[in-house]
Amino acid sequence: MNQEDSVSRRQFVAGASSLLLAGAAARAAEKTGSSQGSQLAVHGGEKAVKRVPASQRRWGEVERKQLEAMLQQNSLFYWQGPQTELLIERFREVCPVEYVQTCSSGTAAIHTAVAAAGIGLGDEVITSPVTDIGTVIGVLYQQAVPVFADLGKGTHNLDPADVARRITPKTKAIIAVHLTGNPCDLDVLKTLADRHKLVLIEDCCQAWGAKTRGRPIGTVGDIACFSLQNSKHVTCGDGGLVGSNDERFGPLLQKFGDKGGNRRKWGGFDAFATNYRMSEPQAAVAAAQLTRLEEIVTKRNRLGTLLTENIADAPGIIPHEVHPEDRAVYWFYFFRLRPEAFRCGRSEFVKALLAEGAGVRGGYIGVPLYGEPVFQNHGFFAGRWPVKEMGLTTMDFTKHKCPNAESMLTEGIRVPIYEYMTEDYILDVAAAIQKVARHYAA
Repeated sequence: MNQEDSVSRRQFVAGASSLLLAGAAARAAEKTGSSQGSQLAVHGGEKAVKRVPASQRRWGEVERKQLEAMLQQNSLFYWQGPQTELLIERFREVCPVEYVQTCSSGTAAIHTAVAAAGIGLGDEVITSPVTDIGTVIGVLYQQAVPVFADLGKGTHNLDPADVARRITPKTKAIIAVHLTGNPCDLDVLKTLADRHKLVLIEDCCQAWGAKTRGRPIGTVGDIACFSLQNSKHVTCGDGGLVGSNDERFGPLLQKFGDKGGNRRKWGGFDAFATNYRMSEPQAAVAAAQLTRLEEIVTKRNRLGTLLTENIADAPGIIPHEVHPEDRAVYWFYFFRLRPEAFRCGRSEFVKALLAEGAGVRGGYIGVPLYGEPVFQNHGFFAGRWPVKEMGLTTMDFTKHKCPNAESMLTEGIRVPIYEYMTEDYILDVAAAIQKVARHYAA
């Protein structure tokens, strides 16, 4: 290809991209303009969302062929199994780490990471209070103490300043949760962890394919954990992977995911661990699913970005905040209301959006984890918490507070994002948000 052809192609691509963006902007302006000032659907007006895309099956021929190959095997055990090896190979294309252990769930991946990091009796682990409880199950089972830090107002991820405030001589690790597929501020958290000699574990369970400053998530922290649970970007029903490039922890992952024995150099059980192994049928489905990942996350990123662009100027709305150099993959989209900006509460706002045809939900989890009964009662083991009874922690979850995390759950609205959705649908949802926000603006 000569230089003239190359320049022409670059010009063509740039021109085509500009036309696509211009087209989306024009459609958005048309939709927003037509919705502003119109009567809300909940009051009898016309819906902003004209058509909701039908969901699509997430597996098919690729998975079937991989399962058929698996059925030709003499063994379905994970160790040195061809499906497990293929899954690990494809996983490394997403998250380039030397050491990888497949496991039964994202919860198992995090517990394996916590055990490999040497976290134990009375150690403190700082993490997010707004996450699946699987983030802290492994911490508690290692007889360590979860310490919840507050979140950024628009990112919904750990606020590094609050993390720093909660570090004590007992702190052993930070678990950074990339909530909703939006990367945490890993550079700041890694600097903080290194300064205090802490282990940084990345909970990537909602963030397959996300990138932080152009780097794959899972490659900045010391250990990375992923989930293959049914609702994730890619799935095998339930499953997970844990990986590391760190020579301190990587060689221990297999041991702590497989009963405490080292299969590479058998010498008996020199550690105590549970059985978190993944089977070959699961690995076959997961390996096939990974061939779909880039298409899935590229589409979700585009749709989430489009939604942000078209609600950024809506009165009283805090859009989902993503660093401009990061790639968020939107397990879901989450925006917040400024309560003082509206003449209605969140429940009425959500009701109005649903009437417009936008399939939204209020909040995420019901309360921050420390507000759940098992934390309020300190009843983790047969209704008791030995670490507290032994005087190894003064943690009292009945007094624990993360104000921004709490307000996030009462002020936030969740917008589902799926790869089968269209740009026109997302523009309609944006128009609905604009319409409702302007109607109820104080």
